Amino acid sequence: MSIYVQLANLIFENINETLSDLEKLYPPRSLDKLAEVTRFAPSPTGFLHTGSLFTALVAHKIAKDTNGVFYLRLEDTDTKREIEGSGEELIQQLKIFKINIDEGYLEDEDLGKYGPYRQSQRAHIYHIVIKYLLENNLAYPCFCSTEELDTLRKTQEKQKVVTGYYGKYAKCRYLSAEEAIKKIKSGQPYVIRYRSHGNHERKITLSDVIRGDITIAENDLDIVILKADLLPTYHFAHVVDDHFMRTTLVIRGEEWISSLPIHIELFNALKWSAPKYAHLPLIMKLVDGHKHKLSKRRDQEAAVTYFIEDGYPVEALNVYLMSIANSSFEQWTVDHNSYEIEDFPFDIKKMSLDGALFDIDKLNYFAKEIIARLKANELATRSKRWAVNYSPELLELINRDFIYYENILNIEREKEKPRKDIAKFNDIYRQIRFFYHDLYLELISETLPFNETIKKETIISFLTLFIKKNDYSLNNSDWFNALKEIASQVGFASSAKIYKNNKEEYVGHVGDAAEILRISLTSSKNAPNLWDILQLLKKEEVDKRLNLIIKKLSE
Repeated sequence: MSIYVQLANLIFENINETLSDLEKLYPPRSLDKLAEVTRFAPSPTGFLHTGSLFTALVAHKIAKDTNGVFYLRLEDTDTKREIEGSGEELIQQLKIFKINIDEGYLEDEDLGKYGPYRQSQRAHIYHIVIKYLLENNLAYPCFCSTEELDTLRKTQEKQKVVTGYYGKYAKCRYLSAEEAIKKIKSGQPYVIRYRSHGNHERKITLSDVIRGDITIAENDLDIVILKADLLPTYHFAHVVDDHFMRTTLVIRGEEWISSLPIHIELFNALKWSAPKYAHLPLIMKLVDGHKHKLSKRRDQEAAVTYFIEDGYPVEALNVYLMSIANSSFEQWTVDHNSYEIEDFPFDIKKMSLDGALFDIDKLNYFAKEIIARLKANELATRSKRWAVNYSPELLELINRDFIYYENILNIEREKEKPRKDIAKFNDIYRQIRFFYHDLYLELISETLPFNETIKKETIISFLTLFIKKNDYSLNNSDWFNALKEIASQVGFASSAKIYKNNKEEYVGHVGDAAEILRISLTSSKNAPNLWDILQLLKKEEVDKRLNLIIKKLSE
């Protein structure tokens, strides 16, 4: 028995399985040649980041388009940073954004045959692999304390060399196996490091699905692969998991490019074929002329909960992110009059290499387009579901009379060219509150934005005549013609063109009269179609409101 096997047996005395046993337990998947196995592998350290949703969306799309597998793996080996319950919250948020897994980690039990899908439950697997590395002198125990490592870093900084545990600076790699065994038996604490054979002064070329060939420094760091708590580090765990879960394409952010040499070296050391890698561009934000990555600490847009709580339809954020993923997507939506992402022929090679600036205006554009396509009942139902959690004010209005609420939302909706003024459910309360008398009274307590060039007496005369003569039985077109007649009796021209050519003969034009009516009924110049408002409010309420305005102007 070699001394390295003795060392491995001392550290992992209860491990009897081999890499061959793991290969049999997790065999290659039976999938079509072009099928991709992708994954989303978050850490349970907080909310779902918008950039993480972007990654998951792309990975999910590729798996679906190739009849492959999309799975969820929870990378929870960093116990110090883990936030209790955040793993389950991540799963729920993925579901909200309609990203459903084929297999992977679930709160109650795993779905699939390649689990466990929670890294903290896979320690036995990692130990089998690390034991193999120790047996072949590809890894070694390191006894350096935190203080020693800090001193090493400071020394390297003074020497102006690359910092890290490598080469001549990797003190414990030069310990003999006999010395290591003696230290372990004496009870000295240790971690396990991978024994690199690289040199950072050499360059290697690695392939990226999006970026093509990447030339980068070779890895020579003796990275920690097993911590003192007997859990692996990210670098090692993800290599083992992607191999035995049979991942074919790793999709992650470009911040991981610098780690790629480490990961490829580990695959090579274990004589495994590495999956393909695709490093996505970061989503950036422009602040004071400078770009920075969306930050959990300072950017509200960094958390998908921001969009959920503000009432954006989930389809809108997905569509916006897909427009970042492929520049051709937006034109495709126009050509096909569709926002169905599953129908879009996505091509990961068409992704931009530059970080995209988060554009809230573009998101609002997509959101308005998507909400405009909803039937009134669907919008009413979805917005109520949102209001239950996030808007007691809107929920109170909805619960007064759901049918009335639905009819309000249906104004100019189910038409060839529907209204597009709602970007999120949080917009609705502000836009519809004037339909409710008690809230209308609050609105008109403020100064109303009437045209100051039109005398109060003219406004009063017009509203008084409107109360007397308006016919609620007319259709929209006939009603507007009737409005012209009512307005003309008070001195308004029947069109803006006539008024422009003869201003001295008129007090304004019919558009001004319509604006007076709109302000009187809603308190605002911006409101839905007047005829629809009249139909919903009905004569009794309309007359009551106009008389209130007449009284207010007469005081």
